[in-house]
Amino acid sequence: MAEAEIQQTGDAAGLAALIARAAGQTGEKARGLPPVERWNPPFCGDIDMEIRADGTWFYLGTPIGRQPLVRLFSTVLRKDEDGRTYLVTPVEKVGIRIVDAPFVAVEMSVTTDDRGQVLTFRTNVGDVVEAGSEHPLRFVVHGENRELKPYLHVRGRLEALVARPVMYDIVALGETVAIDGVEMFSVRSGGTVFPIMPAAELEALSR
Repeated sequence: MAEAEIQQTGDAAGLAALIARAAGQTGEKARGLPPVERWNPPFCGDIDMEIRADGTWFYLGTPIGRQPLVRLFSTVLRKDEDGRTYLVTPVEKVGIRIVDAPFVAVEMSVTTDDRGQVLTFRTNVGDVVEAGSEHPLRFVVHGENRELKPYLHVRGRLEALVARPVMYDIVALGETVAIDGVEMFSVRSGGTVFPIMPAAELEALSR
């Protein structure tokens, strides 16, 4: 797929068709996850595609309303060591813009197995991810309003921002755990403890 070809594509459906052909994904195969980490194509420039903080995908300034197209694009996303996120096929990669995280975790279920509590998340593009040692949760306190923003590792270097309603569900499961001598408000999943913030800081925020 040449740079001119992808740059001249005037709609998201046409762009998706080009990507599907280049990646060799047709029919049922489009549902899988291609091995983007193993591909090393040349960089062919940036395209006018952006993923907003709420998970909405835009192409040429217009929201992509068809979820199958968004799902297809999501399967060929890759974040490289340079910190940028690309759509990648075996023959090229193109840069896109990410406002916050490429995915949003929109739902969480809580189960129990021999490891204890297990938190399983569903993303806005259909990924189902179990939080644990291979898919850690991390928590950031952001901005002047001290907003708590959890992120879940999905695959590669790609993360999902946990939606606010789901974040409240996580916090409701929190407990205080001593980590390296510091009392930390934390949550457990899959046998792993994920610190959210120092317990003393949580008490200060709740006053």
